[in-house]
Amino acid sequence: MQVRVLLKRYGTQMAQITRMTRISFWFVFLVCVSCRHEKSETVYYEGLNDSIYYAKGFQIETHSGYMLATVRNPWNNNLILQRYVLVPKSDTLPKSLPDGILIRTPIARTICYGSVQCVFLSELNALQTLAGVCEPQYINIPYVRENVRNGKIADLGQAANPDLEKIMLIQPEALFAAPIDNSGYGQAAKLKIPIIECVDYMEPTPLARAEWIRFLALFFEKKEIADSLFRETVNRYNELVRLTANVEKRPSVFTETVYSGIWYQPGGNSYIAHILSDAGANYLWKEDKNTGSIALSFETVLAKAEKADYWLIKDNNTEDMTYNKLICENPNYALFDAYKKRNIYLCNTGKVSYYEELPIHPDWILKDMVKIFHADLLPDYQLRYYKKIE
Repeated sequence: MQVRVLLKRYGTQMAQITRMTRISFWFVFLVCVSCRHEKSETVYYEGLNDSIYYAKGFQIETHSGYMLATVRNPWNNNLILQRYVLVPKSDTLPKSLPDGILIRTPIARTICYGSVQCVFLSELNALQTLAGVCEPQYINIPYVRENVRNGKIADLGQAANPDLEKIMLIQPEALFAAPIDNSGYGQAAKLKIPIIECVDYMEPTPLARAEWIRFLALFFEKKEIADSLFRETVNRYNELVRLTANVEKRPSVFTETVYSGIWYQPGGNSYIAHILSDAGANYLWKEDKNTGSIALSFETVLAKAEKADYWLIKDNNTEDMTYNKLICENPNYALFDAYKKRNIYLCNTGKVSYYEELPIHPDWILKDMVKIFHADLLPDYQLRYYKKIE
């Protein structure tokens, strides 16, 4: 079921949701470190400036007359995926610049290949720069949907094969896209339009992925907004972690349903597995070392999760899952204690913006899970994404 939902919503970007690992609980402060180059000196300032606290995939350097944003290759840590040299449009172009794609900021006309990049722009108050999107049917942002309908934002079709003629007519200053396993962009790469590589989905922790808002902010000169939003997310997330740190009972939990004969569970080092742990739950596959999903048989899941306290399911349908529908799908689901005790919670991603908000607001997802497992810790909170199946 989880894979079916991802295929519907993200197509070729399916892998974005699953490659994540353990959460950090403290800032790694890089204070006053300097790196010498032949032509200039890079200085990392104290506080939310050039220092990166959680993210592993990008680096920011402030130089005289320009900024350098470097994206690491997540499939080969020894390589650089791309370098962007950012110079304000209001400034004269420096005589000497390093190798990289030159971007004059702030960008005023953009294209986004995916819904996640649109959400980042929304958070930065930069949606007015959006001139085209791929797969708008999966973008749950009213501004985008309305302007696609009235033609102000172009529908470019599938992210895997966008309409190149429309892209050329739009004449964007940059394309924001998420590469899949370093596979390239086909004919779109020949248009000589800068492609901003967003590999946030490859980050090892929720807060690491959320920090990518600071990377995207550079292209719109929205640094202060991004730093403030990220700081608030970190504070809220860690507040919830502290709330569950000393819970006496950690209820057991498993997730999702069978799809095409296979039951996919999050790997023990995955993004979801560690949010479950931070929420004060005992995820039954926590000892697994995988960062993505693990493919299991029904019998394997039953043997391990038959007595589990909770069962969390994600689905994408016009109507919510019920116990009757679940049992019609597979009568053997009734063998689980979570079914017998009516402790199953559903997140219908067709009705809530789970996938859009997950990368930027992991604290919101975490709060739902804390409420599910330890309702007494958040007595006044109403679930945002999940609901108990009826």
